[in-house]
Amino acid sequence: MSQKIHAFNDIIRKLRKDLFGKGPERIHTVFVENMAVSTLVGNITPTEKFIANSPEGLKMVHAARTSMIQDLYAEKTPDGMEELVGSKLVHLFSDIKIEEDIAISVFVFEDNITE
Repeated sequence: MSQKIHAFNDIIRKLRKDLFGKGPERIHTVFVENMAVSTLVGNITPTEKFIANSPEGLKMVHAARTSMIQDLYAEKTPDGMEELVGSKLVHLFSDIKIEEDIAISVFVFEDNITE
């Protein structure tokens, strides 16, 4: 199971690095029934930190780090993710605390993904 989680984390890290220019420094994922729950630490780029110094900038960075990633997953599931877990991704719920630089993503799959 740990190899599967490691591969899952690599998919998340690569996608976010390609999208934002920086992937999370640490990812902790657990599989629970039909869900993968990932805690991502160290997501924000120096530019995003600077932008987030104003209330408007904070909202903009938050929107980019939540809505944008959810829209991307809705358009196309990352290559290899569904094959890795053996089920179709049906929903992604995601939020981030910009000030603490910690994010949570809950991936909901059609079928049970635990072994």
